[in-house]
Amino acid sequence: MQPAEIAVAEREIPAQQHERPWLFAFLNGPAAVFALGLVGGALSFLLRREGVDSGHSASIVALLALPHSIYFLWGPITDFFFRRRTWLMLSAAAGALTLLAAFSQPRLASTTAIVLMFLGACFVDIVVAACGGMLGELKSEVNRRRAGSFYQSGSLAFGAIAVFALTLLAGRLSLHSLGLIVAAMMLAPAVFALAAPPQSMDSEHSPGETARRFWTEFKQTFLRWDAIPYTLLVTAPFCSGAMNGLLTGIARDYGVTGQQVAWINGLGGAFLTTAGALTVTLIPIRIRAPIAFLLAGLANAAALAVLALGPLRPAIYFTGTVLNLFTIGAGYALFTGVVLEFLGGSGKSGSSRYAIINSLGNLPVAYMSWLDGRGAAHWGPRGEPGVDAILSASAATILLAHFVFSRRRKQQS
Repeated sequence: MQPAEIAVAEREIPAQQHERPWLFAFLNGPAAVFALGLVGGALSFLLRREGVDSGHSASIVALLALPHSIYFLWGPITDFFFRRRTWLMLSAAAGALTLLAAFSQPRLASTTAIVLMFLGACFVDIVVAACGGMLGELKSEVNRRRAGSFYQSGSLAFGAIAVFALTLLAGRLSLHSLGLIVAAMMLAPAVFALAAPPQSMDSEHSPGETARRFWTEFKQTFLRWDAIPYTLLVTAPFCSGAMNGLLTGIARDYGVTGQQVAWINGLGGAFLTTAGALTVTLIPIRIRAPIAFLLAGLANAAALAVLALGPLRPAIYFTGTVLNLFTIGAGYALFTGVVLEFLGGSGKSGSSRYAIINSLGNLPVAYMSWLDGRGAAHWGPRGEPGVDAILSASAATILLAHFVFSRRRKQQS
């Protein structure tokens, strides 16, 4: 972005106040409570309380995480029929009711409860698609950066609160009561969609006109040379967050106790990732989202290098974990900025294109979890962060060189 363009973008802020980027701290709350709070946090704890072995519990969690990788198959529905904020509230309500029905079963490990939770996961991913389309409607580049930061920090906060509440109250309340609490936590943030600027409904009169517009917008996003580096960027290994779920497994090797893990990887982790995401708002708008994201990737690789190269002592674990969680929070927020730059304007197909890009962005979590595990199998506890640091730094360096030099060539031409 040229200096003149930066000035224009900055002058846009007063005219775009109606965009309310802070709302995105709440809008993805229903999906965060379900995906980060329940499936990615408290569910395995609740299943173990029922006597489910860790292997079966892991299989259930993996099954319920599947919809988030394939929701591009049904997420595009939010581009049709209703405004996106209406879809958000409807799908949040459907997910909350389905989850309440699952928690009303005698056991969460029952087939009926698992089917209901899987259906709930499909519903809440419509929330994610709707949020993506609404993010794409933001016109101000400054507000897009702020919205991405609020989106990630709010999601992390809602997920952490849900984990804390469920694990704290599991021994005191019935499953049905826990279900009521989770359903309320999903419904409450969805109400903020009422404050979102209404999406203008298009007046196409035929399916052919709608199909032509969809095809035009898809070509502008995906069928261009610039789409290749952006695709590599969202599927690259850095800032995947795969190590977040693996750090607790190697804590004992560093002499860290279970209680210490609960604090630094639990509530402390939520605070650190949220702080990292909010810090992104301080980055000047003249630094493009891809460049800032790549720099965050290098910083995260350096944080993991502390764990890989330092002695197996608690101080090293605490230092590396704190740095990792903070840089991951920043990376997540900047990743949203990259997705929005890749997406461009929301248009008619914003939710569809966002769902595809975001689904691609979930791939690194899966393949880096496997690769990090191979590192542990071959080189011990230091192997996990070591493999992640090497692959992340290598990919970030190559892509950073591309984005820096391609930008310079454009400026010189």
